[in-house]
This record gives sequence, structure tokens and C-alpha cells, in this order.
Amino acid sequence: MMAVEIIILFLVIIAMIAVYIFLKTAKYLIVNTILGLIILVLSNIIFKLGITYSALALLVCAIGGVPGAILVILLHALGIAF
Repeated sequence: MMAVEIIILFLVIIAMIAVYIFLKTAKYLIVNTILGLIILVLSNIIFKLGITYSALALLVCAIGGVPGAILVILLHALGIAF
């Protein structure tokens, strides 16, 4: 009976470590996403780029973060997309 309790305790500790690592990584992804969207909106307002906030442009910024926002701005400036 004692062995089952030790195994359950061990599994709980491993689960807590996994959740901590996931949340630690997710924090950086969320910050990068927010910064990418802010860069897109501010550059559109300040430089009057005329980038439309389509679902694709927002998705690229949300997934790519800061590099995604730079990519959207660059593709718009070159006349390729957005």
C-alpha cells in the first residue's frame, strides 16, 4: 500500500514540474504575441502604412510575434501582400 502512495506522489511531482515548464514557456509566447500586435498597430498608426487588419495579417502577427509583425510590414511595403 505504501508503494502506491509513493508512486502517486512521484507522478504528482512530475506533473507539477511539467505544468511549471509549460507556463514558463507560454509566458514568453504571450509576451511575444502581444508585442507583435502592438508593433503592427503602432507602425500602422505612426507611419500611416494602410495595412488592413485581415485575419491573415493578425494571425501572422499572433503566431510570429515581433518577427511576424516585421514580416507583415515588409511584405506590405514591397507590395507583395497585405
